[in-house]
Amino acid sequence: MQQIEINREPIELFKILKFEGLVDSGAQAKQVITEGLVSVNGEQETRKSRKMYNGDQLSFAGQDFTLQLA
Repeated sequence: MQQIEINREPIELFKILKFEGLVDSGAQAKQVITEGLVSVNGEQETRKSRKMYNGDQLSFAGQDFTLQLA
């Protein structure tokens, strides 16, 4: 499992996808979330602005990540 370092919490889910380069844009991040292609803490997540915190787990495109507060 890979770690994503965040500088503050909470941070919105779509921003993590965008800033980590997992998608090309914020619009694309919102689209993949709305389509149900993202899981948070083992559950499918469709809320674009889901608040994410230290220790949350994110799965997208066959990759798993854990958020780590800097």
